[in-house]
Amino acid sequence: MRIAIAIISICALLITLLPNAQAQIKNPDTFILATYGTLRTLDPAACYDATGSQRIWNIYEALVFFDGSKTDAFIPVLATRVPTLENGGITGEGTTYTFLIRKGVYFQEGGELTPEDVAYSFKRNMIADPDGGPMWMLLEALTAKRSTRDENGKIIPGIFEVIDKAIEVKGDSVVLHLPRPYPPLMGVLAYSSSVILDKEWAIAKGCWDGNIRHAAKYNNPAPGHEPLQKLANGTGAFRMKSWEPSKQFIFERFDRYWGPRPALKAAIVKYVEEWSNRKLMLQNGDADRVTVDIPYVPEVKAMKGLKFYKVPQLSVSFAFFCQKIDPTGNPNIGSGKLDGNGIPPDFFSDINVRKAFLHAMDRKTYREDVFNDLVIMPTSPNIEGLPYHKDVPVYEYDLKKSKAYLKKAWGGKVWEKGFKMVITYNSGNAMREAAAIMLAENIMSLNPKFTIEVRNVEWKDYLIQYRSYMYPIFITGWVADYADPHNFLSTFMHSQGNYGRYMAYRNAEVDRLCDAGILTMDPQEREKIYTRLQHLWYEEAVGIPLYQQINLRAYRDWVHGYVPNAMLTDAWEDLKSIIKK
Repeated sequence: MRIAIAIISICALLITLLPNAQAQIKNPDTFILATYGTLRTLDPAACYDATGSQRIWNIYEALVFFDGSKTDAFIPVLATRVPTLENGGITGEGTTYTFLIRKGVYFQEGGELTPEDVAYSFKRNMIADPDGGPMWMLLEALTAKRSTRDENGKIIPGIFEVIDKAIEVKGDSVVLHLPRPYPPLMGVLAYSSSVILDKEWAIAKGCWDGNIRHAAKYNNPAPGHEPLQKLANGTGAFRMKSWEPSKQFIFERFDRYWGPRPALKAAIVKYVEEWSNRKLMLQNGDADRVTVDIPYVPEVKAMKGLKFYKVPQLSVSFAFFCQKIDPTGNPNIGSGKLDGNGIPPDFFSDINVRKAFLHAMDRKTYREDVFNDLVIMPTSPNIEGLPYHKDVPVYEYDLKKSKAYLKKAWGGKVWEKGFKMVITYNSGNAMREAAAIMLAENIMSLNPKFTIEVRNVEWKDYLIQYRSYMYPIFITGWVADYADPHNFLSTFMHSQGNYGRYMAYRNAEVDRLCDAGILTMDPQEREKIYTRLQHLWYEEAVGIPLYQQINLRAYRDWVHGYVPNAMLTDAWEDLKSIIKK
């Protein structure tokens, strides 16, 4: 599979290098990043966000990883080669993958890597399969199921035995047996949920005990109670020294690392929510890089002693409508009734309400005022840079149409009674804050009986709350797990997708098409399927496309070694490649 690599490579060029009288380098052996993303978990089976993946990828390693800036080519890491049809690593018409495991590799707590560790890691993570986590990808590839549980949360009979048989240790190799060809498998294996654990260490820390008959006991741990939430022991070039939640995370160099010795001795990720503080840290050299949201780009561009990278991202942010909100102790829906003091749990199940909010989003102003035009405005989840991308229709900004839909909504009761609700966004994200405020203000301008409060919530808490159906509208993003439309359209639209599920969105045709898309090898058939899904996104008014970010990374000019990749977001930093000089 090939994607628009040329476009990504061109746009990811180093675009500005401002002159500097070579200011003295601060902390030459330590890289300091200031950002506002908070860390929820270090457990690879549970982590499904960019902040956590950044930590995991630097501490642990996978069998393969992305080859430089390429999103569809891979290099071996803990495997000694990337299996292909040509080298005999892929056989059985694309259903058997054999990985020869690297020798002489040590874990940070002292164990030596074996093929048994690799097999155990895949099995353990799939057995754990936490709600809202990333394991659906590996499960789909190796078991043809998206979950170990059915729609009612019950464990699927025989699923653990299927997992057990799908992974085989054969001498110095690990063999993956797929029930059917799975085109994006290598991308799944590069993801942070596919990193390798030390089997004995993991068992000692409370993970699956290795007996398949006991697997159910370890399935779906509660959020915050996954065994490795605050623990880490990988083969990576850096280990965790300390983690102070909502303050800082400190890495230290692992001196028994099997690969080239990193130049850095340490790295510190500091939680700095306020932009003014991040800006000052960058300006004074107290941070080597800071998160720069697009609204702040002009301020950063005016600084001296910096260099910038402009990187289009295979990631996108949307505002999602939850059609079945949990009313239990929920402060975001007021009275929980359509009585002027709240909204009912199924408020957004009426398509008229959804279309009204879609027409209230002023995409032109949002693009110009918030992003300074440094953004791609998506029309569906299948964003630019992915195969079969189409520019499908969007709901234009039109408050007259918005008003008309609200007058029709719920048989006229919405307009007559009014409503009260809350829109939330994750703290520190100025782009999402602007979208929330715009929606709230534009809708409230239509009728004095409409009240919408905008609130910010720390990211680690935001994740749990939207996955608990607590938000009427939740604003979040998706970073490509692999460069394929299935990873976006199925995630956003399938009733069991990671966002479709938490919107309580269900459409039988959508589910059928999503399931067919990943099973179809014929490119022409896949194009038909994904084109239809993109149009259904518009017809069904599923959610509000906000932005496909063009990330601007601002470094002090003494930092070297960053390699742009559209798959890896602003949270990512490959610490072993960074040099300060």
